[in-house]
Order: sequence, then structure tokens, then C-alpha cells
Amino acid sequence: MDLFDLVSNASANVPLAERMRAKTLSEFLGQEHIVSETGLLRRAIKLDRLGSCIFWGPPGCGKTTLANVIANGTDGNFVKLNAVNSGVADVKKVIDEAQTNAKLYGKKTYLLLDECHRFNKTQSDSLLPAIERGDIIFIGSTTENPFASMTPAIVSRCRVFELKRLSIDNIKTALKRATVDKERGLGNYDLTIDEEAFDHIAKTSAGDLRVAFNALELAALTTAPQKDGKIRVTLKDAEESIQQKALSYDENLYYDMLSAFCKSLRGSDANAALYYMQRLIKGGCDPLLLARRLVVHSAEDVGMADPNALVVATSALTAFQNLGLPEGLIPLSEAVIYVCEAEKSNTVVEAMYSAEQDAVNVKDDNVPAHLKNYEFASKEDKKQKGLYKYPHDFGGYVEQQYLPDSLKDKVYYTPKDNGYEKTVKEIRKKKGKKV
Repeated sequence: MDLFDLVSNASANVPLAERMRAKTLSEFLGQEHIVSETGLLRRAIKLDRLGSCIFWGPPGCGKTTLANVIANGTDGNFVKLNAVNSGVADVKKVIDEAQTNAKLYGKKTYLLLDECHRFNKTQSDSLLPAIERGDIIFIGSTTENPFASMTPAIVSRCRVFELKRLSIDNIKTALKRATVDKERGLGNYDLTIDEEAFDHIAKTSAGDLRVAFNALELAALTTAPQKDGKIRVTLKDAEESIQQKALSYDENLYYDMLSAFCKSLRGSDANAALYYMQRLIKGGCDPLLLARRLVVHSAEDVGMADPNALVVATSALTAFQNLGLPEGLIPLSEAVIYVCEAEKSNTVVEAMYSAEQDAVNVKDDNVPAHLKNYEFASKEDKKQKGLYKYPHDFGGYVEQQYLPDSLKDKVYYTPKDNGYEKTVKEIRKKKGKKV
């Protein structure tokens, strides 16, 4: 075996998902909202002027790939670390080398940190000075909301780009590329993939291109050639490779049934909701999708009429995640019945949307002086500190202004006469509040 054979074998052992990873923006699929021709991110990458940033999104949506595209488009040094197995010493080593390369060769250093939300405060603090001085350009990659899971000091120094799940069309395009690519993909195989097999893998991968590539590769490599030597991947092969049966209905009917399930919850018809849930699951729908919809409707359609509905729905979601099929369907069915039979009120979403409109259109950031954080308040505001009334000194409630002056008389939440909201009305009346 010569060197060429060794290289070829090594390449063949690399998973298809890694081999087909986009190298340029022209190959990159999806995320048009941030990499369009006129988008900030595309312009910054092309001009090699990208500052520190964080890519946040679900698995398999292109976070690491986008970082690699940046690496391929820059003449600087590119270093990868994973927050799971890297510590302060690793970070300091990268920073020291970055400073040396900048002084001797004038080269920038990009640091890609996968799973960056796993860095604790001490580890994050070791990065801060280097980011501020420009010693490194930090690129974080995370599946968790960085505003909730990361050190605020790091997030405030980065531009956060949120990536979305890839569409079915995005995934099908990527899969078809892989079947004809002779250099990195499966193009050297005499391979035919049925269109319905492409459709099934794309739909059941749930927007995760890595899962889709793994399923395609497994199907292609394990399907026995026909008499003429050709490999034909059918829907059955696709189902086996991704371990999920195709929905026993077409796409339109799937969305119609999902819509019927949601409207049955809202319409208080437990019989219909249970039927559509079972029909969807038997057809191949992920029960967790239905559980998540149930949680949403428990707040959207039941809301304050019965706040316990949200507790029941989230408990059912957690139970299913821990139990799986088939036992997990029992608490899920209980939650479906509870949400259906509960009193209904949409005041929560009405209040949310109303407040959202004012937050966008009014944007009054003049917090009343007596509510401010006095550690950082001005001298004038500190004089107002005595005006704040501590509610517990008045039995738990005392009337005072909380909204900014321009919105002080605004009412977002108005309880109805449904279920628990009757009680809320009575409580508000006792407090002398508007109902």
C-alpha cells in the first residue's frame, strides 16, 4: 500500500458530514437572514473584517461550518478549542501565540470555541483582556441561548448571530450534492437515491444536516448492490438508516392534522385532540413535537384561566423525555385532557403582544427614579430613593408608579371572568387596581 492509498483510506474514514462541510460562502446553505449578498456577516467575511462574535443555533444548522468558512477566507491563524475539554491554560497558550504572531508576522488569530456556553466565569475571564485588546478574534459556537448561559461580559463584547434550523429544501439540496460529489461525497459510487428517500431523510432529520448526512451515508454503504452493480436507496432503506418510519400521510395532511390537534386543544375537545395525537404519532410524528405544542397552548389558550395547565403540560413534557415510548404517552395524554377541559383565556398573549408593541414603538427607557439601581444612580436620582415604597411594609401591596411616565396609565393585562381569572379580578379589586 503506497502513501496515496493511505491518504485515500484516511479520507474515507472521515464521516460524510465532515467531508461535505462547506468551505466557502457559495457552498454554504441556509441562514439567508445573516449571509445574504448584502448581509453584514457576508460583507465582514469577504473583507476579512469580522470582529468577535457568537453563533447560536440548534445542532447541525451550520455554526461550526460558518466558522470554518471564515477560517478559509482569512490569512490569519485559526485555532479551535472545545469548551468541554479546554481550560484556562489552553486559552493562555492561544493568547500567547496570538500575541507573538501579531508582533512578528502581523497576523490575526481567530479562536473558535465550540460549546462556548460550557466555559465557567474563571475561564471566560481569562479571555476578556485578549478580546478587548484585539489579541484574538473570538468566535463562539453554542446551542444554548448565550444571553442566559454565558458570562455577560463576554456576550457584551461579541455580536450574536442566531442561526435557524435548516429547511427541508436546504437539506435535500445538501444531500443531492453529496451523491454527485466525487471528491468529497458519494459520487464515485454507482448510486441512485429515490426521491421519496431524499424526502424522508430531509423531513425526519428535523433540520439537522449532520443527522441527514449520517443517514444518507449509512443507507448508501449498507444497501446491497443490484444485479447490475448499481446501488439503489429506497424509502425503506432510508427509514432503516434514520430509524424512523415515513409518515403514513402526505405533507399537506400532516400539517392539516397538526393544525386540527392544536385547534382541538383550543376548542376543548379532548376526544379529537387524543385522536389526532395518536394518528400523528402512529404516522411517524415525533411525540415531543406534540408535547411542545401542548405546552404552548397551555399558556396561549388556557393561560390565567387555569395557570396549573402550564404546570401539567411541562410536567408531561419532562415525563415523556424521561420515559420515552410507550409509557411516556400516558402523562402526555393526561395533559392533553387537562388542557382541553380547562377554562380558556387568551389574556396572556394579548398582554404580551400589547406590551411588545409599546416596547418596540414607544421605547421609553426613563425608569422612574424611585425604581432605579441606586448603586449606579446619579446624585439627583439618589435624592428620590426615599420615594420608593417597600410593598411588604404595607402588607404586601402599595400603589406606586412602575411604568415610565409616557406609559404610566397603560394596562396590558385585563382578566376575564373565566376560571381562576375571576379570582384575579377579586384580588385586583381589593388592591384598588383597575380590572
